[in-house]
Amino acid sequence: MTTEELYDKLKLIQKIKCETQNLELKSAEQGCPKRLYDSLSSFSNQDDGGIIVFGIDEKQDYKEVGVYDAQDIQKKINEQCLQMNPVVRPLITVVEKENKKFVSAEIPGIDLADRPCYYQGRGRLKGSYTRIGDSDEPMTEYEIYSYEAYRRKYQDDIREVPRVTLMSLDQEELNRYVELLKRGKQRLATLDNESIYELMSIKRGEKVTLSATLLFSPYPQAYFPQLCITAIVIPGRTIGSLGDMGERFSDNQRIEGTIPEMLDEALLFVKRNMRTKTIISPTTGRRTDRTDYPITAVREAIINALVHRDYSIHTEGMPIQLIMFEDRIEIHNPGGLYGRITIDQLGKIQPDTRNPVLASALETLGITENRYSGIPTIRMEMEKYNLRQPEFLDERGSFIVKLYKESKNDYEDMSNDEETNNLIVFCKTPRTRKEICDYLGLNSVTYAIQTYVNPLVEAGVIKLSIPDKPKSPKQLYYSVEREE
Repeated sequence: MTTEELYDKLKLIQKIKCETQNLELKSAEQGCPKRLYDSLSSFSNQDDGGIIVFGIDEKQDYKEVGVYDAQDIQKKINEQCLQMNPVVRPLITVVEKENKKFVSAEIPGIDLADRPCYYQGRGRLKGSYTRIGDSDEPMTEYEIYSYEAYRRKYQDDIREVPRVTLMSLDQEELNRYVELLKRGKQRLATLDNESIYELMSIKRGEKVTLSATLLFSPYPQAYFPQLCITAIVIPGRTIGSLGDMGERFSDNQRIEGTIPEMLDEALLFVKRNMRTKTIISPTTGRRTDRTDYPITAVREAIINALVHRDYSIHTEGMPIQLIMFEDRIEIHNPGGLYGRITIDQLGKIQPDTRNPVLASALETLGITENRYSGIPTIRMEMEKYNLRQPEFLDERGSFIVKLYKESKNDYEDMSNDEETNNLIVFCKTPRTRKEICDYLGLNSVTYAIQTYVNPLVEAGVIKLSIPDKPKSPKQLYYSVEREE
């Protein structure tokens, strides 16, 4: 960071008066903070890293108090960075403003293969942190495991299942799979079935693998009760909405069976709970039936969840969630994005595969193409239906797909409404609830947020600075570019 950039950063801090995902503020008027390792860890563990600015007192309404000694604080910062594993190499900048010194430490994000960065004094399990909004939160055991699993290329889809035997599998389905494997593979076709079982990870030694259990067991949930799909229909737009009779769910089903069976049942659940509209072409007069959502897009979203969810022991107690709201479908998949891919890269580059054996087996069975075409297909199908583009979220230990019923034109009309558009422009600078209320000329902050802001948040036009803590008193609302 140049000195000019640090001056600009100080101006921005006085404007927004808050910390952010990439910005931490420390007073340091009386000395260097002794506990920097949580921010050093959390910033190192995110791709964009982060910046710690010293000389701002958050408790005094973000007053610029300056640091006690610019030379000494640099030394103390470096001492704490050397206590991290891997060692953190900050880029330090010093400026003077109104006879006060300010120091910034840019913390670079480390390579995924080197994460988590942690404080050696507390060890990996207790010294690893992640950044959530404006706070540094201890990493969960699962989050730490996820880095380890990627680095060491663990294959949880072929871990052994002690209670399952080869003879307990559906022999007819297993034989059909083996015959499909042999087609067009001359060398494989010459092997006996026992050799194929071992070679293709149906079993390892005398133990059947998880993928074989999920594909060929008559009832996989006997061994893993939560490796299923819980499907519900909410009579509203938020969890907790009640129907006319006070019901929480309009429909509720626990979907079990093998992966192909769960896929079929989940699709039947969605079809049962969405409307089919008859559309008459103004040019040809032809009548066509169209469902609320393109079923191909729904199928791709469900199969992606079944194939790419995390099957480790850390998440085997978490089912896939299929939630149908009044205006959208959400599919929550245990395990966030795997490997180096980011949300922005989805459907554009070939990702790492978390469960390669399972994905390959489902390709052989004709369930999926295994060509990384799922996300592009979802986007194209939503476009064909003239629906708003899907939303993909990567949250702590969960990947979420949102398919909206709202038409693309309605979405654009809402964003193009003059009053709405003015509010969106106003929120290009992150705003507090009170600032938005004052801008709208209203007396009630709650009414302003519920009536004017929340619909834009649901539409993805306005984002929260602390999405995991929507009721945080430090919450800011800011507008984002609309997807074309």
